[in-house]
Amino acid sequence: MTAAINHTFSIAPMLDWTDRHCRYFHRLLSQRAVLYTEMVTTGAIIHGKGDYLAYNEEEHPLVLQLGGSDPADMAHCAKIAAERGYDEVNINVGCPSDRVQNGMFGACLMARPELVAACVAEMRQQADIPVTVKTRIGIDEQDSYEFLTTLIEQCAAAGCEHFIIHARKAWLKGLSPKENREIPPLDYPRVHQLKRDYPHLSFSLNGGLKTIEACQQQLTDLDGVMVGREVYTNPWLLSQVDEQLYGEAAFAKTPFEVVEQMIPYIERQMQQGARFWQIARHMLGLFQGVPGARQWRRTLSERGHLPESGPELLLSALTHVRH
Repeated sequence: MTAAINHTFSIAPMLDWTDRHCRYFHRLLSQRAVLYTEMVTTGAIIHGKGDYLAYNEEEHPLVLQLGGSDPADMAHCAKIAAERGYDEVNINVGCPSDRVQNGMFGACLMARPELVAACVAEMRQQADIPVTVKTRIGIDEQDSYEFLTTLIEQCAAAGCEHFIIHARKAWLKGLSPKENREIPPLDYPRVHQLKRDYPHLSFSLNGGLKTIEACQQQLTDLDGVMVGREVYTNPWLLSQVDEQLYGEAAFAKTPFEVVEQMIPYIERQMQQGARFWQIARHMLGLFQGVPGARQWRRTLSERGHLPESGPELLLSALTHVRH
């Protein structure tokens, strides 16, 4: 069994966003933040043509988030993830999109706690890395505390020790995934209640956290916090994590240094066939709040898509930002 990850702070898995280029960039801002892949389906891993599990060694600690509900397939993919060097594998029991529901995974699995527990048990049997669960607090009209604890108890009995709780319920019908991130109200007290009732288990809170101070507040009672969109739109927030939340020296010195460190990475990736914009798009928010940030974003957004664009465009965009 690999060493347990310190889940104090993690970056949420975000579809189309937290790809390996994004994760490499984030790792330059924090050495301690736990990084997650986008959700990868068991079907993509087992039957897909591409390599959906590729990552850069620098990304550790790194968690694979799996979408699926067939215990045998989930176990097979968890075994592959362990062999590929992932530190942990996470089951998605929170995504509310129609596509995910049709595939019988994501938030709709909250209504099938015994199936999620069966996945946990099989995965733990096949893979020697921890298996965790990321879930909502309820779905549709099924949003009682008992409904949530049934899932927690069954998964814990199967061997899951760490749960990431997105502190909103999901409406499976009538709300888009975007609306499901914003409309159902946050219920932090319910997550705190889980920790009080199950002190032997580890809980991270996800949803609505926008500042390091808000994270610190939650960490007085919980084991971890998970931040998604705020980190993506304001990545420099990550530079405070190592010092403020882990009590270690800050890793990133200035956003200008981070840009310089990204240049050789972009050059290597472009030599292997990546396009500049696939990587640079994740860096748009790096200078949020700094004079010249708008021109930085505009320069990259307007010219980053062009086939001839490369790392020199970063340097050009950088001239607009005040040191």
